[in-house]
Amino acid sequence: MGLFGALFTGVSALTAQSQNTAIISNNIANVNTTGFKRSEAAFFSLVTTRGNTSRYSPGTVTANRIQRVDQQGPITQSASGTDASISGRGFFAVKRDSDDSALTEFLYTRNGQFSEDAQGYLRNSAGFYLYGWPIDQAGNLPANQGDLTSLVPIDVAFLGGLTRPTNNAQLSVNLDSAAEDRLLSDLASSTADFTRGITVYDTLGNPQTMSFEFTKVYGPQATQASTRSTLTATDEMVNDLGLSNGDQFTIAVDGGAARTYQITDTEGAAAPPGVDVMLFDIGDIIDDINNNVTNLSAYLGNAGELVLQHDEFILGTENFTLAEVGAGTALSSLGFTPGTYTSDNLSGGTFSNGLPTDTPPYSSGDFPSLQFQPGDPSYNSRGWWNVSIRDPSNNQLTTGLVNFNGDGTINALADVDGNIDIELNQIDWNNGSELQNISIDVERFSQFSSDFTVLFADQDGAELGLRTGIEIDREGFVIAQFSNGASAVLYKLPLVTFANANGLAEVSGTAYTETEDSGEENLRQAGSGGAGFIEPSTLENSNVDLADEFALLIVAQRAYSAGTKVINTVDQMTQELLQLR
Repeated sequence: MGLFGALFTGVSALTAQSQNTAIISNNIANVNTTGFKRSEAAFFSLVTTRGNTSRYSPGTVTANRIQRVDQQGPITQSASGTDASISGRGFFAVKRDSDDSALTEFLYTRNGQFSEDAQGYLRNSAGFYLYGWPIDQAGNLPANQGDLTSLVPIDVAFLGGLTRPTNNAQLSVNLDSAAEDRLLSDLASSTADFTRGITVYDTLGNPQTMSFEFTKVYGPQATQASTRSTLTATDEMVNDLGLSNGDQFTIAVDGGAARTYQITDTEGAAAPPGVDVMLFDIGDIIDDINNNVTNLSAYLGNAGELVLQHDEFILGTENFTLAEVGAGTALSSLGFTPGTYTSDNLSGGTFSNGLPTDTPPYSSGDFPSLQFQPGDPSYNSRGWWNVSIRDPSNNQLTTGLVNFNGDGTINALADVDGNIDIELNQIDWNNGSELQNISIDVERFSQFSSDFTVLFADQDGAELGLRTGIEIDREGFVIAQFSNGASAVLYKLPLVTFANANGLAEVSGTAYTETEDSGEENLRQAGSGGAGFIEPSTLENSNVDLADEFALLIVAQRAYSAGTKVINTVDQMTQELLQLR
């Protein structure tokens, strides 16, 4: 066996080096194939063992193919938004067709050169259909996202455009604190101090202009304001305002004992029996009410009017009464109408929302809750505004009150989501669109002594737009973009990982199938669970290095030549053996 065994050994060397050369040539041929992974030959000997050590039986050599699927290829830039490469572990899930049938096996590839076909499916340059997780309207992935059955073919075809109805809006305005106040009961006949429009979009993509009307009011407390204005604290009752000396009136709060006032033309005059206070000037009535009358305040308003106001606003409960005494007309001369004024002076039913209440959260309806309790010292009676929101047909969508702190910031509590907003619910635009809910962020409302100013207005809706492009982002989201500036997240691409990627079986088209050696597939989101990242608008090139392959080719050539030398030598020795006589 020695001589002929050597001949077989030489033949096995030629076979192994032929296999090695074939592997190298395949690597070189695919040097420009996107996502291609090189292979290399691994040699090992086949040994013939004998019990007699004095006689040697030569063995042979064989070559096995080892894949280098786990070796990263270089990443280059691409101009296409649907091209993507993988940096790190993982494969794109693809199929040969788009039927999404369980009978069609999944394949796995690193070739991310995808483009849209005539039916709107994303396919790579080898013709494989890309699969991913569908995204529902709430932005959620399927519940069974760990299974291959959760994947669907990526279909980006749109028969029409995309509209995005407005769900949220933001408005930042400054309201002039010096504006004149109005009674709530006078709102119906009043003109708003400031109006601002903001355009939102309904479910059909139609623009709808909502108007915000701001009117400064005294608030929901029981309030009475004099019709005489431009008053000052030093205006004398008789000498300056023309009231009659000796006229009397009374003020009673919450049904309590009345306090009697008398007009005098003598400063510091002593009160006669039955009179509590002598009033020489406007300052006297302001000082006495604020110092001696419980739950009632007096002040000069922005127009110089004298305002009497209950300190609390428990609706329908808190009140005060103004009454003339005898034949005097002191109240009428000051511009007041005698009568009882209560905190439910919202006559006419003009309010459906935003009315403060006497229990937490101190607001009802669509408007923000107040951050103070009635009667709290931080309560700002000078910071009330009525806000009315109207649709394009001037129909009132909602109306209510907001209050501002003494530092000009809005006086409101955040809701459970941390927002301070006005909630518009079930808006009917009367054009066939769906009923719509819109949250309007009013956290940046302010009240300073400055001009009425709109700092910014924004909303998240968009009119009808046609699809202008598709792109894949780094998290694997497939996003459609539209001419109206809107975008829609359609799918999310998983990265499929294997315990031993080198154990996958290669198929035509630079793709692989699962084997026992590779282990089972694991669907991961990009950047999690050991999966790599998706690099948008890039392609992964072949991991073949030509310099290495040419060097290996030279080595294979020399090894093959050496094998032929062994065969030639054994042939000559065999010929000499046959020539023996």
